Amino acid sequence: MRVGIGRERLQGERRVAATPETVTQLMALGLEVLIETGAGDASGHSDAAYTDAGGTVVPHLTPGDLDVYCHVRPLDREFAATLRPGTITVGLASPASELATVAALAAAGATAFALELVPRISRAQSMDALTSQSLVSGYRVVLEAAIRFPRFFPLYMTAAGTIPPARVLVLGAGVAGLQAIATAKRLGARVSGYDVRPASADEVTSMGGTFVNLDLDAVEGTGGYARELSEDRAVRQRELLAPYVAAADVMITTAAIPGRAAPLLVTHDMVAAMRPGSVVIDLAAETGGNVEGVVAGADTLVPTRAGDGSVTLVGMKDAPSTMPADASRLFAKNVANLLALMTVDGRVTPDFTDEVVAGACLTHDGTIRHEPTAAAVAAAGTGEH
Repeated sequence: MRVGIGRERLQGERRVAATPETVTQLMALGLEVLIETGAGDASGHSDAAYTDAGGTVVPHLTPGDLDVYCHVRPLDREFAATLRPGTITVGLASPASELATVAALAAAGATAFALELVPRISRAQSMDALTSQSLVSGYRVVLEAAIRFPRFFPLYMTAAGTIPPARVLVLGAGVAGLQAIATAKRLGARVSGYDVRPASADEVTSMGGTFVNLDLDAVEGTGGYARELSEDRAVRQRELLAPYVAAADVMITTAAIPGRAAPLLVTHDMVAAMRPGSVVIDLAAETGGNVEGVVAGADTLVPTRAGDGSVTLVGMKDAPSTMPADASRLFAKNVANLLALMTVDGRVTPDFTDEVVAGACLTHDGTIRHEPTAAAVAAAGTGEH
């Protein structure tokens, strides 16, 4: 079977769905791997490296000639429509926001696997791209904050005086948030973290942070995610968070709810109450943002309430792509491990009795198998389901 690795077309995307290492892994399964020219350039993998690994580098990939197509970013509707029936795709799909593409994949008869849908169970950890990419994002946002913050992160005691450590507040203690806490702690900051999920207190502490307890009732969603709060509860949460936000030198927000807009955790007034020179990094900016007024891919200066300066509000965009080498290394292993699970005697043959395979499958045989997405496509009237 022929597996195609395409060059990502979306501006700013520097990752690739296979590295020379995973090409070797796929070929050991009996698969033939075709890599589009330049696919790995931005992540540090040359065409020659893929050739040395046993892959075949081609100027262009023809979808109709492929059995499997691996990608990073969601496919567009036009590309999906060119796939022949039975083609398998593996990559991020953003099904909640890419309904037209999902409908096109189903109409084409493609079997599409969305890495966002991989069940969060121990057996599937090596295929969990959301976790692997969140690890990269959580590390990167702290570096972005440190670059913009006009002071040191660590405590320094010098002959010329003592420099106090920066106070970093992380809202959202999922994988990205915990990595942000650990990274800020390693840089010497005094770190605290908050999450609505009760299990997060021990996790924050284990990373060296201090857990912020707002004395609100526990909120736990499915799969380890938080669930959306009622409006009254969300307002109360913002009121209780306000003094912690005002006391922070750096705030990093990472809260996300799969398939939904990011929850609003911090208002404009809360940011304006911070000290001049403070920095806010919103990792959820691309899905609406945790901070009011954030713009994805842009830095915004928010005047302080006292009128004596401003706070820098950063809307992170393409965070994993800013570290394409390691992000690609992890992502490519997620893809290869999922394909390995489905490959028997050199053929990728999905076994839908396997809960990982079934859970990750978005479309198959003309049907949208992920029920929430099927319902959304039907409601939007974007195609057959």
